[in-house]
Amino acid sequence: MIKKFYKQPLKWKVLNIVLVAALLIAAFFLGQYVAGRNLTQAEASLLQLSATNKEGQKGFDDKLFWEVWQTVSTVFVDRDKIDDNKLFHGALKGLVESTGDPYSVYMTPEENKEFATDMSGKFEGIGAEIGLKDNIITVISPLEGMPAEKAGLKAGDQILKIDGELTMGFSVMQAVDKIRGPKGTQVKLTIAREKVNEPLEFAITRDVITIKSVKTELTKDDIFIIRVSNFNDDTDTLFNQAADQILNKKPRGIILDLRNNPGGYLESSIMMASKWINNDTVVMERYGDGKINTHKSVGEPVFDKIKTVVLVNRGSASASEIVAGALQDYGLATIVGEKTFGKGSVQILKELSDGGSIKITAAKWLTPKGKSIDHQGITPNVEVVEKADSKIDLAKQKAIEIIKQNQ
Repeated sequence: MIKKFYKQPLKWKVLNIVLVAALLIAAFFLGQYVAGRNLTQAEASLLQLSATNKEGQKGFDDKLFWEVWQTVSTVFVDRDKIDDNKLFHGALKGLVESTGDPYSVYMTPEENKEFATDMSGKFEGIGAEIGLKDNIITVISPLEGMPAEKAGLKAGDQILKIDGELTMGFSVMQAVDKIRGPKGTQVKLTIAREKVNEPLEFAITRDVITIKSVKTELTKDDIFIIRVSNFNDDTDTLFNQAADQILNKKPRGIILDLRNNPGGYLESSIMMASKWINNDTVVMERYGDGKINTHKSVGEPVFDKIKTVVLVNRGSASASEIVAGALQDYGLATIVGEKTFGKGSVQILKELSDGGSIKITAAKWLTPKGKSIDHQGITPNVEVVEKADSKIDLAKQKAIEIIKQNQ
């Protein structure tokens, strides 16, 4: 099964070279290259790569691979502790990590199960989305009402240490593995925060993280607020229920709150934006070969005549940037808050035969007007900087003011 995500898609083909390379390592590990037998198309291609490498060109060197494997297995000081299975999965991880892209990862069967659990909206940990920014493990967003937010973690915090261990050189998966743990246990994080001179220490008690991705509120000003914390398995159903409420109540305006929303399924972001966009482009994907794939809105728009404000901040990433960028380009909403995270790349999730998976960046996405968001983010129409010590939600207050203007 293949899915696409904007933290991470429809059933797509994964880049053949990645799968071919993974199959090659698996083939060698299992000892399946037997002289004289018929070769499959993939094996023939791989042998061709190996042959070109021996001529000094770019390719796969099977002899070198086994040379490294045998050296580790026979020379390493603690070789009696080496697990061939871990060595094999480590080779697969290294293959994908060598792209240098922090969002491209190989997941073992165990890690893949954890990832599927995450997307279902229930797991045990501290409730914070993390990523790599400038090669530093960074909090993209603490999830609303979860231990990380209650302890005081903020979007943009850089995680320097986890339980005293420096995170320099960590992948996102390594950091997640160390932060996650059973309910009731504690993890200690050392944090660097913008405009704070000294590192901050946080001791956070893990809990069961249950995420209901959509919450609604009707204010006394007759403004309907939709708070979307993730684009997960329940988002489509809950957002459509919210849409029914809005159509029944006919409010004077909508506030779509995407602050600290790290993203999720592409399909959900398209569905959401389609409530405003009428038969037009929601997002475009630009691939390495220059090809552009266009995703258009689905169904009839029901909110296009309702005054709308979208709230964003530095913790708004990926799928939430797709929605905000599309509504901004068409002038269907006023974007209020802080510049977003800038996670504008497309990951394809390919399930593997052993229960593992590869999540790999296949494209960069563009807003309907062709603006690239990767590393750039969405710049709000009205900037409102959040203040940690403020008891007033300044961005929400500004959104209400905008909706009430000229009414």
